[in-house]
Amino acid sequence: MTIDTNPRRRQLLGWTVAAVAAPLAVTLGATQGDAATPREIVIRARRFVFTPDKIALKAGEPVVLVLIAEDVVMGLSAPDLGVRAGMPPGRTVRVPLTPARPGTYGFLCDIFCGSGHENMSGTFVVTA
Repeated sequence: MTIDTNPRRRQLLGWTVAAVAAPLAVTLGATQGDAATPREIVIRARRFVFTPDKIALKAGEPVVLVLIAEDVVMGLSAPDLGVRAGMPPGRTVRVPLTPARPGTYGFLCDIFCGSGHENMSGTFVVTA
């Protein structure tokens, strides 16, 4: 194997590699940007409230609901969005969600957590 020591040839080779690599890097960057990390939305539950209880989403935008129960076992259910998760205290539960279409969708606690449980609810507001 011989190594080309001609500086002019090596410079041309470097320019050629740069010319090919630059558009490739832009293409790969665009691909990685399309697969961005989903936005995380933290929802805390404690007797007898979700915080926040009104959450704005965009149709088609993937998000991850980060659910945290602060005192007792809770549950979060949004039937119209196909979401259901148990929330044991002291553990974080992550639920992926990509709402398909605009609208207002209710969610509620579906595990009895005491007197006041029946009023524990919130809404997802999905815009276009």
